[in-house]
Amino acid sequence: MDIDLAPEDLEFRREVLSFLEEHLSADVRRASRLSTGVFVDPPWSKEWHQALFRKGWITHAWPREYGGCGWSPMQRYIYESEASLCGAPAVAPMGINLVGPVICEFGSPWQKEFYLPRIRSGEDYWCQGFSEPGAGSDLSSLKTKAVRDGDHYIVTGEKIWTTHAHFANMIFVLARTSPEERQQQGISFLLIDMKSPGVSVRPIITLGGDHEVNQVFFDDVRVPVENLVGEEGKGWNQAKYLLEFERGGGAPSVRSRVALERFKNVLRNEVGDSHGSRLIDEKDRQFRLGELEARVMALEALDMRLVAKRQTGERLGTSASLIKTLASELLQEIEKASVEALGPHALPDLAFDGPAFAVSNEAPVPEHGWAIVGRHLNGLAGTIFGGASEIQREVISKDLVK
Repeated sequence: MDIDLAPEDLEFRREVLSFLEEHLSADVRRASRLSTGVFVDPPWSKEWHQALFRKGWITHAWPREYGGCGWSPMQRYIYESEASLCGAPAVAPMGINLVGPVICEFGSPWQKEFYLPRIRSGEDYWCQGFSEPGAGSDLSSLKTKAVRDGDHYIVTGEKIWTTHAHFANMIFVLARTSPEERQQQGISFLLIDMKSPGVSVRPIITLGGDHEVNQVFFDDVRVPVENLVGEEGKGWNQAKYLLEFERGGGAPSVRSRVALERFKNVLRNEVGDSHGSRLIDEKDRQFRLGELEARVMALEALDMRLVAKRQTGERLGTSASLIKTLASELLQEIEKASVEALGPHALPDLAFDGPAFAVSNEAPVPEHGWAIVGRHLNGLAGTIFGGASEIQREVISKDLVK
């Protein structure tokens, strides 16, 4: 999408592109390109994290007093979109983009002093303990309990679909500290060390064959009261604040733009029906590509509306639900179109032993076909995590009829 940038934003964009060219290594770009999950595994993502940390850009969206860059919303959009288009991986987002802003806003002075520097440096790698087997889209029905025992809470329960719990040394958890008439009340936001006695992790292998998510169990885990963020029983406020970042943070349209470029690459490289042609020469493929291109452009325009809201300091509110729903559903359609275009070249991808970026260059399938099927299969969860599309539509409709 072409945007008329102010002179200072054009200069900033040149600085971003220069930094990406110098510090984003070919290995990290390849790992990002061939990863089928939402996030790239360490150590590839950590290499990029350290480059941003040294530059001072790792927590660019945080308030300046806690290590942020003081960028305007447009500069944030420029950085995040250019980084994604250049193939940069997401950096430990559960720490940088989720729990970090919550601690900045609601944390105690001690929590800010202790945890924020460790999040910035990458010393702590976080995961998110929200969803449970019986509480996903209806998160407020969670059953994990935290019972006060002197200067500790005793936490018992389980979480599911916990991304990168097998890498993380810290987890932020929603737990029920008191039974209340309204489900949203009596929930507290806790920070828990994954090495605490009683914490165990069970892997979940996704439909795409990846180990990205897990089930986490808490068996009488003792958590210091000082690890309570905000007031006891008021954790739903922190959860809502965090979910705005998860649903509407960054530049959501860019993932669709990157996926569309992958689709174009498949069309350019796969043989068409007529002699000497490629799929991109076929009219039905061109029509499908044009349709998806138009929807990506519409999503980019909506992204610009969110940037404008941030410029005025306005909370995203239901706009975050709107763009999360549109972006996740569009991404699924683009990935599905890529699989259909690959045809038989899509099948061997499922036989890879381990992540695609670890596969030998001697694999019998062209590299443009790697990871496409895994992305499609894992992407089916995109309309569920972070708030299911059905729930998001309910949120949006309630706002429209106010």
